[in-house]
Amino acid sequence: MSKFSKFMKANKTVKKNERYAATKSLCGENGKPLEWEFRHISAKESDMIRDECMKEIPVAGKFGAFRQKLDASKYIHRLIAASVVEPDLFDTELQDSYGVCTPYDLLYAMVDDPGEYNDLAAFVQKLNGFDVSFEDKVEEAKN
Repeated sequence: MSKFSKFMKANKTVKKNERYAATKSLCGENGKPLEWEFRHISAKESDMIRDECMKEIPVAGKFGAFRQKLDASKYIHRLIAASVVEPDLFDTELQDSYGVCTPYDLLYAMVDDPGEYNDLAAFVQKLNGFDVSFEDKVEEAKN
C-alpha cells in the first residue's frame, strides 16, 4: 500500500451538481420558478476563464508599459455561464428565441433582473468555493 493511498483520486469526493431557481420570470406549469442545474468547475477551468477576462491597462507615466487587470464582472458572468448545465446556454434554438447569439448574452437575457442576477452570482460563487470573503479572511487572520 502506498504512503499516499489516502490522496489517490479514488478517495476524492466528487462535487454533485446543484439546482437553483435563477429567475422568478421563468415558471413551470405549477407556477413555481424553474430550477436550473449548475456544476462545480475545476480550478483549471477557472484559470482559463480568468485569463480570458484579463485586460491590459496602461501604466500612468510609463509610455508603452501595461499591467494586467481582471475584469471581475466579466469573470463572474463567464463563471456563471460555465457552471450552467441546464438550460443549455449553447443551444441555438434557445438563443434564437431570445434573439441573441452567444451563451453569455443568453444568460443576461434570461436573468434580466439585476437583483436576481446578483443572487445567482452569489450562488455560483459559493458553489465554486468562493464562499468566504476577503474581509472574512482578514478577520480570521487577526484572531
